[in-house]
Amino acid sequence: MRINRDGSTPGDNPLFASGLALPGIWSLGHRNVQGAAIHPVTGELWVSEHGPQGGDEINVVRAGRNYGWPLRSYGCPYGATPGEACRVGGGVHAPDFEEPLSYWVPTSTAPSGMAFNTGTRYPGWEGHLFVGSLAGQTLWRLGVDNEHVLNREALLSNVIGRIRDVVLGPDGWLYVMTDGDNARIYRIER
Repeated sequence: MRINRDGSTPGDNPLFASGLALPGIWSLGHRNVQGAAIHPVTGELWVSEHGPQGGDEINVVRAGRNYGWPLRSYGCPYGATPGEACRVGGGVHAPDFEEPLSYWVPTSTAPSGMAFNTGTRYPGWEGHLFVGSLAGQTLWRLGVDNEHVLNREALLSNVIGRIRDVVLGPDGWLYVMTDGDNARIYRIER
């Protein structure tokens, strides 16, 4: 959704050819968005989404685009044996829908909050995207170049619990917040 503060619809919102989308709809085909971050160079919105069983995604959200759900996913219906044969709609999104920048298979990591590192506290990790995960209990570091995910590294796997959110503090440190009965906030030092 993209609306003005007063609830009205911006005049430059996309109009969908089907006529079935409300005027406030900015993009379609997302499944359970959990995190969002603005790319520090392009200014575009990046989101993390839960897939069904596997198929969790990172996407750049663009006006008028369709990201495939519920017709496509690299994940499988619940109860299916994970693998390529059970992928929803065959998995591959293109050419009908937008391909994710990155996705997790065969099982879900349940990506959550995310932040771009624009600080200098982590030499060599400038501009990287950090994504928490719930089921995976991991902090993911994604090396990115504009709109391409170059690599993905799991950090803190099963060390501090379910990571609900990631933020870059004004002091240049990354902070992660866990959830649950013993929720904590941790500063990430390298």
